[in-house]
Amino acid sequence: MAIQWYPGHMHKASKEMKKILPQVDLIIEVLDARLPFSSQNPMLAELRGDKPCIKVLNKIDLADPELTTIWQSHLEQDINVKTLTMNAQQNDRIADLISLALKMVPNKAQGVKNVQTMIMGIPNVGKSTLINSLAGRHIAKTGNEPAITKMQQRIKLDKGIVLHDTPGVLWPNLENPHSGYRLAITGAIKETAIDNDDIALYAVEYLLESYPDLLQRRFDLPDLPDSGIQAMESIGSKRGCLRSGGRVDLERVAKIILTEVRAGMLGQITWETPDIVEHEWNEVLVVREQKAAKKAARKQKHRQSSR
Repeated sequence: MAIQWYPGHMHKASKEMKKILPQVDLIIEVLDARLPFSSQNPMLAELRGDKPCIKVLNKIDLADPELTTIWQSHLEQDINVKTLTMNAQQNDRIADLISLALKMVPNKAQGVKNVQTMIMGIPNVGKSTLINSLAGRHIAKTGNEPAITKMQQRIKLDKGIVLHDTPGVLWPNLENPHSGYRLAITGAIKETAIDNDDIALYAVEYLLESYPDLLQRRFDLPDLPDSGIQAMESIGSKRGCLRSGGRVDLERVAKIILTEVRAGMLGQITWETPDIVEHEWNEVLVVREQKAAKKAARKQKHRQSSR
C-alpha cells in the first residue's frame, strides 16, 4: 500500500530546491524527534549529495529521550551530518544552532561572504516556529495545520547567515505504509488521508507493544488488553463513548486517543527505532523488486504478442 499526498506541490518544491542548492553551503533539516526517519524528506538525500547537513530533532519534549540519543548516533553515521535536539517553542538552543552552522562551514564562516543555508522540513515538524526563533521576529506563519508555508523566503540572520526557506511539503508517494501511519498519528498529514480509527488502532497496537505502561496509566485500564481493538473498546467504555445499545463508538474513541497522543498526555513516545525502520525498508525493497519483475514480464509478454 502506497499513500499519496500533494504531488503537484512536490514537483514545484523539487524544482525550487534544485535551483537554489548550487548556492547553498549548508542544509538545515527539521525533523520530528518522535519519528526521525518518517519525518525526513527522502528527496533531500538524493539532492544534497555531500553538502553538510544539520538535522534538528525538534519536539524532544514529546519524544522518548533514550531513543532520541540512539537516533542521533544513527543519523551521525553519515560524516556530513550533525544532529541538534531542541524544542522550537523555547529559544534556548538557537545560539547552539547558529554556532554549529558556522562550525560546519569553517572556510565560509571566516570569510567575508555570507553563509548560505537552506532550511527544510515536512509539514508540522515546527520549521516555521524555528525560523521565527532564528530571526528573532515573526516571519513565518505557524500553526498545527499541515502545509502552512506556500512560497520560498530568504531571511538574513546574525553572523552572516542567510536562510533560504522552502515550502514544507510531503513527497508524493510513501513506499513505506508504516511511515504514513506514523505521520498521521503525529498530525503531520491531514486526517482525510487515512481514516481516524485506522490511525488510532495503529497507534494503540504500537503502544501495547512498546509503551504498555503509558497506555494503561493514561486511560486507567485495569488490565492490558490482548489486542488494539480490545484496548480501544476498553478506552471507549471508560470515557463514555457509547452508542445506543451499549456499543462503543470507535470514531469518537479514535479522536480522543489521537488528541491526547498529539498533546503528549501519555508521556514521551518515539514511534520508530532504527531497527524497526531497517526491517520495514527491507520489506519495501522486496515489494519494489516484485513490481519491477512484474513490469518486466508484462513488457516481455507485450513484445512477444506484437511479433
